[in-house]
Amino acid sequence: MIEGSSAKLFGRINPNNQDRQSAQTQKGRFQSADQKQKAFKKRNPQGKAQKRGYSPLPSVKITFLGGLNEIGKNITLFECDGDMFLLDCGMAFPDGEMLGVDLVLPDFTYIERNKDKIKGIVLTHGHEDHIGALPYLLRKLNIPMYGTSLTLGLVGSKLKEHNLQSKAKMNVIKPGQRIKLGCMTIEFIHVNHSIPDAVGLAIHTPGGTIIHTGDFKIDCTPITGDMIDLARFGELGNEGVLALMADSTNAERPGYTVTEQKVVNSFEMFFREAEKERIIIATFASNIGRVEQIIKCAARHGRKVAFSGRSMINYMTIATELGYVDIPDGVVIDIDMLNKYPKEQIVLITTGSQGEPMSALSRMAYSDHRKVAVGPGDFIIISANPIPGNEKTVGAVVNELIKHGCHVVYESMYEVHVSGHACQEELKIIQGLTKPKYFIPVHGEQKHLQKHAELAYQMGIPKENVFIGNIGNVIELNRDYMKQLPDVPAGQVLVDGLGVGDVGSIVLRDRKHLGQDGLIVVVVTIDSEDGHVVSGPDIVSRGFVYVREAEPLMDNIKARVEDILDDCYNENIREWGVMKTKIKDELSKLLYDKTRRSPMILPVIMEI
Repeated sequence: MIEGSSAKLFGRINPNNQDRQSAQTQKGRFQSADQKQKAFKKRNPQGKAQKRGYSPLPSVKITFLGGLNEIGKNITLFECDGDMFLLDCGMAFPDGEMLGVDLVLPDFTYIERNKDKIKGIVLTHGHEDHIGALPYLLRKLNIPMYGTSLTLGLVGSKLKEHNLQSKAKMNVIKPGQRIKLGCMTIEFIHVNHSIPDAVGLAIHTPGGTIIHTGDFKIDCTPITGDMIDLARFGELGNEGVLALMADSTNAERPGYTVTEQKVVNSFEMFFREAEKERIIIATFASNIGRVEQIIKCAARHGRKVAFSGRSMINYMTIATELGYVDIPDGVVIDIDMLNKYPKEQIVLITTGSQGEPMSALSRMAYSDHRKVAVGPGDFIIISANPIPGNEKTVGAVVNELIKHGCHVVYESMYEVHVSGHACQEELKIIQGLTKPKYFIPVHGEQKHLQKHAELAYQMGIPKENVFIGNIGNVIELNRDYMKQLPDVPAGQVLVDGLGVGDVGSIVLRDRKHLGQDGLIVVVVTIDSEDGHVVSGPDIVSRGFVYVREAEPLMDNIKARVEDILDDCYNENIREWGVMKTKIKDELSKLLYDKTRRSPMILPVIMEI
């Protein structure tokens, strides 16, 4: 259990959880799949099973609600014999087409339909794409959560922002422990990732064992914690694995993921090179181990360290409270103290490695940061890979920093970042150890899933035993078959400010239309008795043309609207909808003929 003030992050932690799990651990290793099935048959004789309407060996159903054919928004629902649990509950960041959108959440419709069957939420690690949507789900359903202490610490901080921490039911687990969720037993297996306390799962069901790797890589020399528990994956493979679900993020990359130690060596080199300069390092706030190594490197070189960026400060505060980082005394200072030290004695660790417009590094690049001004004498290291789609924004930030006279180092130039995901040879090792009957690639776009499936074929898994899915898909597994069931509701819910789900495809289409072609508003007032025009039409242009420089075009628009209204008057048309449609259609033709543009046209008709 977590003692002291940091325990407040966790809401109501189950006080009996550790004792129960410890007792379970004493029972020894799991039975093989055949032993479990024999035991299940003994407990559920065939006559009794048929009476209740289910097979003596129930199948396992897996419902994919996110994380397939997309980056992020990872959430999966497992079901066996009427019992369910959720694996992760992540969000995604909006792409360039989602104008004004802040976050992208999974669709919780199917989860809400089955709320009485769901026994808990199991979390693999503390990245936003795996825990970011929890506050929005827990507003609707108060489901128990199970995760490692750092993962739940980050969840607790997030729930606090949403005023949900007092009701949250959080249960701390450790790698090697097991929990019981209905008829399924979940075993937690230590894995390496870019954030500490990451776990994979062995899901033991009456129908067989399913392994889910979570996000992982094989790092034999991690900078924090132990290397991945390959021995346990091998033991499970020998006992019999029904299906393997594995991280596909780096399935296109050959070879092995480089150890994090390589980045530490690069930092040492750059600290020596930047001996007379201020060092600014942008990295993922969640990469706690890397931030710790930067702090220790700064201490060795006699530098002070400050943090910039809300998420960076939040992650490091929680990691420090929970004992995941060991920071030398007197090294970390407040950002307000920067000006009291010479530049060559400072290291600033900041967010913004993805070029996010509101991040600390972006504000520095565009001279909008309240406390940090960059220029000559600044040595800036971007210690992260651009997430697909962010390359342009990262490049723009780099260019702006260079314009200020900064010396900028980024990942494509030097080894200042390594991935937290397994490359092809590591993925093959996991498949070779677990020897699954069925294989399901997860966590990635279609190209990643397909490439991962090709690796499975190379490892000898038949094509008919590999499933490449999409969100909304449901598959049923047992020892005799794998089949796809009818889809369930799934998709995305957009968050814009305080609005959740009130922005849909039509609103986004309108925003895109406005952004590309602008808006023309036609305002006219008519007499309610006979329908003749009292005033107007007045034309308002926004994002289309500058009115003062396009007076002939404005006159043409007014004349055309007057003609349309006269025709409606002569034809005794009084329906506003008909009149507006005529105005839209006629003005669309006129404006396209004159400008080859198609602005949004918004007629406003008032009666007096």
